[in-house]
Amino acid sequence: MELRIIRVGMKQETQIGIKSIHKSFGSNHVLNGISLDIKKGSSLVIIGPSGAGKTVLLKTIIGLLNPDRGSILIDGAETTNISNKQRFNIMQKCGFLFQNGGLFDSLTIEENIIFFAARAFDLSKWDKRELATKKLAAVKLPERVLNLYPSELSGGMQKRVGIARAICADPEILFFDDPTGGLDPILSSIISELIVSIRDDNDPTIITITHDMSVAYKIADELALIHMGKLLWNGLKEEMKTKSNPYLHQFVNGLTRREMRLEVVDL
Repeated sequence: MELRIIRVGMKQETQIGIKSIHKSFGSNHVLNGISLDIKKGSSLVIIGPSGAGKTVLLKTIIGLLNPDRGSILIDGAETTNISNKQRFNIMQKCGFLFQNGGLFDSLTIEENIIFFAARAFDLSKWDKRELATKKLAAVKLPERVLNLYPSELSGGMQKRVGIARAICADPEILFFDDPTGGLDPILSSIISELIVSIRDDNDPTIITITHDMSVAYKIADELALIHMGKLLWNGLKEEMKTKSNPYLHQFVNGLTRREMRLEVVDL
C-alpha cells in the first residue's frame, strides 16, 4: 500500500509561474495564452491529445524554445529573453528526461549520466564514477552497465538511464517528457514506480507529459489538460472524476463519440 502525504489545506509556494504564453510556428499557433501555476514540491502531469502543444510548452518552460509573448517565472525570476549565462544558472536546479531518452549514442552510459553534472560541477574522474554508480543504482540498474553504450541497452533500460541523468545533480525541478512512451505495461509500471520513489524520497517539483492515464494517476498530485494550445482544466487528481468538464471526461475515459472542440465551458 502506497503512503503519500497530501498537503490538504496548506498553501504551497508557486515555483513555476506561466503567464499568457503564446508560441507559433509560422501560421501554426501552438500555444494560445496558457497560464499555469506549478507548486513547489508538487507532481504535475500534463495530459492532452497528440498535437495539443504539451511538448512545446515543456520546451518553452526550460528555454529550448522562446515564447512569442508571455512570462515564465522560476522561483520568481523571469526566464524569457535572458542571457545564456542567466539561463544556465537557473537550469542548474533542473533535470530533464527527453522524449525517447535523448541519450548520446557516442558516449558511454557513465558519460551520459554525468554529462550535465560534469559541466556544472568540478568533478574528479573518481567522483564521476561514484556519482554515476549511485544514480544508476537509484534506477535499479547494475554498475556493469556504465561501460556500455545506449545501443547496447533495451528501450526500458535507456529510459532508466535517462532518469539517472535527470536526477544526477539532485535537482529541485524535474521535467519528464513521455517517460513511458513505447514501453510495455510492465516497463511502464516500473518507470512510474521510479518516478514515485523520486517524488517521495527527494520532494522535487515534477512536471510530466504523458498520454497514459494509468501513469498519470500513479505519479500525479495535480493534472492539467491542454488542447489546441489552451488550458482546458487544471486541478487535483482526486477532483478529476467529480468535475463536469466535458473535455476532461472525454479524454480521461478515452471516449470517441465526437472530436474535442474548443468551446466556452465551465472549468
